[in-house]
Amino acid sequence: MTQEQERGITITSAATTCFWNDHRLNIIDTPGHVDFTIEVERSLRVLDGAVCVLDGNQGVEPQTETVWRQADKYDVPRVVFVNKMDKIGADFYMCVDQIVTRVGGKPVCMQLPIGAENNFKGVIDLVKMKGIVWEDENLGANFKEVDIPADLQEAAEEYRLKLVEAAVEMDDDAMEAYLDGTMPSEAELKRLVRIAVYRRAFHPVFCGSAFKNKGVQPLLDAVVDFLPSPADRDGITAIDFKTDEPTTRNPTDEDPFSMLAFKIMDDPFVGTITFCRIYSGILNTGSQMFNSSRDKKGHTL
Repeated sequence: MTQEQERGITITSAATTCFWNDHRLNIIDTPGHVDFTIEVERSLRVLDGAVCVLDGNQGVEPQTETVWRQADKYDVPRVVFVNKMDKIGADFYMCVDQIVTRVGGKPVCMQLPIGAENNFKGVIDLVKMKGIVWEDENLGANFKEVDIPADLQEAAEEYRLKLVEAAVEMDDDAMEAYLDGTMPSEAELKRLVRIAVYRRAFHPVFCGSAFKNKGVQPLLDAVVDFLPSPADRDGITAIDFKTDEPTTRNPTDEDPFSMLAFKIMDDPFVGTITFCRIYSGILNTGSQMFNSSRDKKGHTL
């Protein structure tokens, strides 16, 4: 929208698709301003997972609290990205603390920042226990793994231990192995974190600077690794329009088709656009559908 470009903010929810590591990501960008909170509400109910973006300088703001409660209402699994770490006054640890004190979240750091404000260079990956540094010359497109800086080694070990202890609680066998002195492997740790996100047991926290393209690639990796896919989610409960009895639709191609239209907008070039979340079955061109709200049939073009 022209107004969005002029103000530099999101006013209406926008949907787009991208591909990362052979996965298709359907993204809905929702407004952060309090005046457009209904746009967030209608989008959250159809999401499989969410990335909560915090301003590294401001931390958890009042509207963040509202959106967090909305996400809780719809049981949306989420990860947190502390953005603008290159901004003056950015404080990663303040943001982590405020997730607890202001929204009652359970943050678990997956990364630690290397530097802050003008000296922000990269992050420490607490799963791999390696530093990641981005190159400014090509706008963050390239990065390299480095050893953890000596002055951050102690903090990295402390926060990795917190990560491991939180993760092994998700599996009895992993907990037993950990108590016997066996640390989980990288693959096992990622598996446990994915379980935790799905159960909403804790919220993994990442950091970076989206404007400078620092931390974006690991965040996309986290979306693929930790947020649930549509096939991971439980089936939805609906009402069978023939019997008026509750029924369950599972996220498989074999189940009868079901979807929810969560947003309708008018486009000056293509006309009316309906945004839908498909929960089960397959939708093809020319498919016939039953609109339970209007009690009539229709078909796709």
